[in-house]
Amino acid sequence: MNTFDFGIVGLGVMGRNLLLNIASQKFAAAGLDLDAEKVNSLQQEADAGHTLEATTDVTHFVGLLQRPRAIMLLVPAGKPVDSAIQSLLPHLEEGDIIIDGGNTYFTDTDRRFLELSAKGIHFFGMGISGGEKGARFGPSMMPGGDKKAYERLRPIFEAIAAKVDGEPCVEYLGNGSAGNYVKMVHNGIEYGIMQLISEIYDLMKRGYNLDEDTIQKTFEEWNESDLKSYLIEITSHILKQKDDNGQRLINQISDWAKSKGTGKWTSQNAMDLQVPIPTIDAAVVMRDMSKSKPERIEAAKKLIWNTDASAVNTAEAIDSLKETLFFAILITYAQGLAQLRTASKEYNYELNLETVTKIWRGGCIIRANVLEDFRKAFAADPNLANILLDDAIAEKLNQSQAGTRAVIQFAVQKGLPVAGLMNSLAYFDAYRSENLPTNLIQAQRDYFGAHTYERIDAPGVFHTEWND
Repeated sequence: MNTFDFGIVGLGVMGRNLLLNIASQKFAAAGLDLDAEKVNSLQQEADAGHTLEATTDVTHFVGLLQRPRAIMLLVPAGKPVDSAIQSLLPHLEEGDIIIDGGNTYFTDTDRRFLELSAKGIHFFGMGISGGEKGARFGPSMMPGGDKKAYERLRPIFEAIAAKVDGEPCVEYLGNGSAGNYVKMVHNGIEYGIMQLISEIYDLMKRGYNLDEDTIQKTFEEWNESDLKSYLIEITSHILKQKDDNGQRLINQISDWAKSKGTGKWTSQNAMDLQVPIPTIDAAVVMRDMSKSKPERIEAAKKLIWNTDASAVNTAEAIDSLKETLFFAILITYAQGLAQLRTASKEYNYELNLETVTKIWRGGCIIRANVLEDFRKAFAADPNLANILLDDAIAEKLNQSQAGTRAVIQFAVQKGLPVAGLMNSLAYFDAYRSENLPTNLIQAQRDYFGAHTYERIDAPGVFHTEWND
């Protein structure tokens, strides 16, 4: 007893695979689940060389773990997390560590952090990205909490994490709920990039009338370019998949998109912080729009836009689409990273954005080659206010904006919805505008509400009696 290195509560897909990953790295791993079938299933999956035990009994589970105990919760966010904590507390001692590995809203993590600190228990909120395969063979992990307590976890987490250039895709990120917050923004960026890829796919198919083989091969080729990323890679695989009838499966899948809410959380909190993330906002909106299928079917018959077919140079179109997707993906990352910078100051996380971009390079859903460029930019200037201000990134955007503008103009003329692409370009154009027309908004606010304004030619706060 008391010899196991690590415990996991919740032996669903993620919990089971993480536990097997830990055992594969020669750590002794214990699992707890109230479902006896899941416990038995895990025991059967374990290899002979694994030191692994699973149980339905919380007392036995806690008794297996060496002190200070390290226990990860992989249960649904919300009340199940609080219930799991309450079931463990009578068996824990001062100095023990609980890690919430789910997609928990960061304010819940802050609450639990304070409640458990008062009892002498260290609490971590840790984002985990990579899905089922990542959990088993190497995820990206984003832990936040007590830095000193992290040393107990570090050897295990570094062993099981994905590796890029020999570096583990896990590192202590910051205080309190920093880990959950970073994962939330990660998911917001994920929403944005998925939306952008879907818009490019739609343009290829309905806009430029490219055949399905060409579309699939294009994504495959792009994954060997500066667009190389997990989401581009899986898109090329998806577009190749056929169903039992020999038809491309993608054409049989409903366009009614679902979500678990993390993208919405990112948008809501960005508005609280007054950080503009319009591409991510558009991605959330378009998932919501997808749910109005019956209305869209009716609207398609009544709201008509006809445009003449035009000859298309396929090679030129593909080049422009590539530029557009690259441009918009860079902008999406920039928005998320800007949100992290502001949140770090607001919530005292003390985030290091070089570290964040480094651990996103492998294992996670938004991993991409371009993250190494971001890491280098933050390494050169840790105080960079926005990744768009880095000279190398700015040059990449300048080189790809002509194609981006051409593609968006084409989409508008065709009547195709490209909210993500449009919002990316609008963010770029607003950010590079030394002067915005918001001076008129200030005047309007003062006109109808006496809200005052500031002048560019004199210090102070002013109000005008406009009706005079």
